[in-house]
Amino acid sequence: MSDRLPPLTALRAFDAAARHMSFARAAEELNVTPAALSFQIKSLEEHLGAPLFRRLNRAVELTEAGQALAPGAEDGFRALSVAWQQARRVLDTTSLTVTAGPALTAKWLAPRLYEFARAHPEIDLRLSAGLRMMDLRRDGVDVAIRFGYGSDQGLASYPARAEWLTPVMTPDLAARYPTPEALRRAPLIYDDSISFLSPACDWPTWFRAQGLEFTPGSGIHFSNADHAIDAACTGVGVALGRRPMIIKDVMEGRLVAPFKLAIETEARFRFLCLPEAEERPQIKAFREWFFAEIEKTAHMWDDFEIIPVKDL
Repeated sequence: MSDRLPPLTALRAFDAAARHMSFARAAEELNVTPAALSFQIKSLEEHLGAPLFRRLNRAVELTEAGQALAPGAEDGFRALSVAWQQARRVLDTTSLTVTAGPALTAKWLAPRLYEFARAHPEIDLRLSAGLRMMDLRRDGVDVAIRFGYGSDQGLASYPARAEWLTPVMTPDLAARYPTPEALRRAPLIYDDSISFLSPACDWPTWFRAQGLEFTPGSGIHFSNADHAIDAACTGVGVALGRRPMIIKDVMEGRLVAPFKLAIETEARFRFLCLPEAEERPQIKAFREWFFAEIEKTAHMWDDFEIIPVKDL
């Protein structure tokens, strides 16, 4: 029995048949005839010097040797597929796949993407909204924008501005609750998506920054930040809003931020990509646009007092 590897086409035929446990379905996947697939597997068995399948009446099953080979064959072809896709991505300077959380996508990214598309018509941008942590080498994603404290080992990580929160509400509600003391009686909205922050960035913390005691009572809880802000826009209550989630609604007058005091967390958004990819033209262009867009509205909060929660 030779240690020389058998032909790749024969291993590919075996892998498909082992996954489907059917020569017919494997042949269909590989777009070959069942006879051609059977020939490839037979040649592989001859190369090994032992059968890999037991041919039953209307089915096949793996022999002990086939069971030993199948996991490695599947892993090997999966690794080859990933490597091939990565090689193609290195040569691709026009496609860009970005993943970001649903709230940031809805409230900050999507309303601004027209400007990026207009400035870079050569880039085919694909935006995927989701919170699942992506493997940038395996999942075909070029850029991830993530919020939190972050353990960005192995990635190029560009932190955005510090993140802070301040109460926002409709102008009508602002007239009804004109002071922090009065705000304690207002219907409050709770954004549970930031409950992981430590120290906490919540209503008791904000009131403490104002020098006021506050014990949370009943209110509406949302698991997504954009849903909490959308509810505030309808006048349901007052939300403790994060800067990128409230900026568009404040600029367009649906919400106001009347108290000029915000609490700042050490968690922040980070622009993430593979170290070897950070200078690819489409990634560099998107990174420069992303941070330039943040700076465009930074001046809006110059009159705010921003207090780090770690100091409270």
